[in-house]
Amino acid sequence: MSKYIVGVGFDSPKLSYYEIETDVNVGQEVVVETSLGFELGKIQIVKNYKESDEGLFPHVLRLATFQDKSTYAKNIEKGKIVGKSVQELSNSMQLNMNVIQAMFSLDNTKVLITYTSDDRVDFRELLKVLSGQLKCRIELRQIGPRDKAGIVGGLGVCGLKLCCSSFLDTFDGISISMAKNQMLSLNIPKLSGHCGKLMCCLKYEDQAYSELKTKYPPIGSRVIYNNKQYTITGLNVISGNLTISDGEGLTIVSSKEVKVIGSGKDKDVKKK
Repeated sequence: MSKYIVGVGFDSPKLSYYEIETDVNVGQEVVVETSLGFELGKIQIVKNYKESDEGLFPHVLRLATFQDKSTYAKNIEKGKIVGKSVQELSNSMQLNMNVIQAMFSLDNTKVLITYTSDDRVDFRELLKVLSGQLKCRIELRQIGPRDKAGIVGGLGVCGLKLCCSSFLDTFDGISISMAKNQMLSLNIPKLSGHCGKLMCCLKYEDQAYSELKTKYPPIGSRVIYNNKQYTITGLNVISGNLTISDGEGLTIVSSKEVKVIGSGKDKDVKKK
């Protein structure tokens, strides 16, 4: 019997890997066990099984049946109703929480309710009320603005689906120094994503810019162009052009057309 390792996707871009002992194709739906309980997911990757994979991955429980798919669809609708109900309850209890999603396990034994809040929320009373209503295990999980954006989704300024809702499964630290390194205008609203934080894509080209900038004189360097002294005020590492100033105006030239005579830190200029 053929064995495979399959990458299964759920509502997030992160894949979980399982072992299966039947022929499957990308796009097929399966039932697996996760931290939430039994879940229905879609196969995104199929890899050949190797001896070194023995015992490393849990088994797929079964290929999704018509009943599984029907239950999954019903649970999504039920989750929307419960999410709205939880938000109304939290408002009546004056809890500072914004409910994002209520997600039931396939067998309805557990519901995961995610929310955002600026404060630490004491939801003990809310949990008591919900336990009496839902008759299942309940997990209330506070998430950050980046996780919220990944769940809600949307389009970025590039016109593509948000990275956090399409392929990013971890969030690296993003700092304003990355924008400075890429010589972007430090306009925070324009540099921020749907989550209100600095866009994750600022990190993608940061290292490349750092490496490319070593090939050019740093900003502030003094150069000679057409037998006249200028100061470098800008750099485009993609085109290789420099923006230089003589104190009266700006000129854009190729880096190959200038001769560096000082780093900008030296007070004296050596004339040759």
